[in-house]
Amino acid sequence: MSSDDKMQERFGGFLDPTNDESAYGSAEEPLFGSRYTSHDIPRYEFPKKSMAPTVAAQLVRNMHQLDANPRLDMASFVTTWMDSEAEALIAETQAVNIVDTSQYPQCTEMEQRCIQMLAGLWHAPESGKTEGEQRLGTSTIGSSEACMLGGLALKRRWTVARKKAGKPADKPNLILGINAQVCWEKFNQYFEVEGRYVPVELDYPVMSADRIEQYADENTIGVVSMFGSTYNGQFEDVKAFNDKVEELNKKNGWDMKIHVDAASGGFVAPFIYPDLEFDFRLKNVNSVSASGHKYGLVYPGVGWIVWRNRACVDESLIFHVNYLGTDQPSLNLNFSKNANMIVAQYYQFLRLGFEGYQKIMRNLMQVAGHLAKGLLDTGHFVLIGGDKGLPVVAFALKTGRKNKEGDDIGYDEFDIMDRMKEYHWQLPAYNLPKNAEKQKMLRCVVREDLSYEMATDLVNDMKKCIEWLDHHFIYTEEKLKSLRKTFHPKGHPKHHDIGNKRHQAVC
Repeated sequence: MSSDDKMQERFGGFLDPTNDESAYGSAEEPLFGSRYTSHDIPRYEFPKKSMAPTVAAQLVRNMHQLDANPRLDMASFVTTWMDSEAEALIAETQAVNIVDTSQYPQCTEMEQRCIQMLAGLWHAPESGKTEGEQRLGTSTIGSSEACMLGGLALKRRWTVARKKAGKPADKPNLILGINAQVCWEKFNQYFEVEGRYVPVELDYPVMSADRIEQYADENTIGVVSMFGSTYNGQFEDVKAFNDKVEELNKKNGWDMKIHVDAASGGFVAPFIYPDLEFDFRLKNVNSVSASGHKYGLVYPGVGWIVWRNRACVDESLIFHVNYLGTDQPSLNLNFSKNANMIVAQYYQFLRLGFEGYQKIMRNLMQVAGHLAKGLLDTGHFVLIGGDKGLPVVAFALKTGRKNKEGDDIGYDEFDIMDRMKEYHWQLPAYNLPKNAEKQKMLRCVVREDLSYEMATDLVNDMKKCIEWLDHHFIYTEEKLKSLRKTFHPKGHPKHHDIGNKRHQAVC
């Protein structure tokens, strides 16, 4: 009897090839007695029939259960824990559209208070204590939108000045490190700005101020500083950027400014390195942006941008509409958005204050230090990058490592990433950017909910991972290329297929 016949014999009476959607659940039948448990559901076509809410909710939960645990995702900078009071406030304000200031003036006031608090934290020059003196800023969906607004303000400022001077304004460029976050590539593409990307070095994997001069000219709208590199958490030296920009401005009669992309660093440095000048204490810093949903300790998504003063933003970038009942100024790429994460940010500022944020950031640095020491003590790794930075541990395998038997290892950081998933850790492996791309590395982002004990567990799981890899034959892409040359010399018939996968275990 064939397998098809066996299937028909046992299950044929239960099969329904028409897959009728007439009864995907009702109030009378149990949750797991509804038809969805034994039939496929629409995936990419709009469902024809309704289903009970309990059934629909369970289907969603079933899909979500196959996702990774966010708390064990060491790749992400995004907040994965908030207290119950914050979560209640988030739920209560889910339906509030923050753009409608006339209907929700108190939520709008919370947004303004957050902006003024951040402006003070980043040393914006105006007092901000009265409405007429308030520093200019806005909330965004995340730091990417904030960066877009910062870049647009720089471009419009430069364009207006060029046209006023009777000079062409059709070839704007922006200087930034090749280590910049992808949102800046999007900005340059979307808004037709030439991105001048400065290469990095293996021993200094962020942009150096010494390189700015060779990329700058009269068409440079500004310089972007990554204050907390995505690659290794290292801070770029914004003060050195400021000094170089000031030198070039005086020498050439330019008026270049700096946008500080402090997506993560803006909520770390003020509490850990209060004397580190990265913000409006520096003359040429035009704007600072940060992500509230990273070390601002709020769930996604909320971002913030603050300008030095109102003169930094041309009025043409601020739009006014009245179709919500009153005049509504809008300085955003996005329009409608719910107020809940802004409310959550204000709650965190009230709840924690400077003291609370400082305690948390110090704890994160201690846990990161413990994790870094544990990884180094295994004898297998080196750290990538140094100097001041985020609570991020970036590391790589030592070169020339051998296993306990004295054999050269054939695996790399990408194999470690794959193997650590066996222990439920999501540990990203990647290459440094151009000019240092041969360096592979791993990264652990230490967030509020990664405890000292969990960091110890991660190190112990890493030891198990290395032990396993040391006793299995794993070939990296580079090793496979070498083997192909050995087994497939020129003019020799290809009798053996070594494989084309990025990483391949052969035993």
